[in-house]
Amino acid sequence: QVQLVESGGGLVQPGGSLRLSCAASGSISSINAMGWYRQAPGKQRELVAIIRSSGSTWYADSVKGRFTISRDNAKNTVYLQMNSLKPEDTAVYYCNNLAWAGIKGSWGQGTQVTVSS
Repeated sequence: QVQLVESGGGLVQPGGSLRLSCAASGSISSINAMGWYRQAPGKQRELVAIIRSSGSTWYADSVKGRFTISRDNAKNTVYLQMNSLKPEDTAVYYCNNLAWAGIKGSWGQGTQVTVSS
């Protein structure tokens, strides 16, 4: 089974940038859609970006124009480039196979992103 480990989070000032990485223990080339999610304190988990095996992408309106999702199949890694960060982007960020989103045990620990002045 594929295991996913998120990294790259940290503390940044508003307007700053971070690149998150999602390293998979197995091949992601055959996964139809990988997504980045986030969960802010007291809030439900939110899907923010999707990349499909075709290379097509989708973004939530809240991050569109600021975030870019990409994948490197050779490295079995999915990335989330986050620019122009806002305090409301503060959350724990997770990656997952969209098909596994409803499986509680499929979620890792995520990586904390804090945007604060």
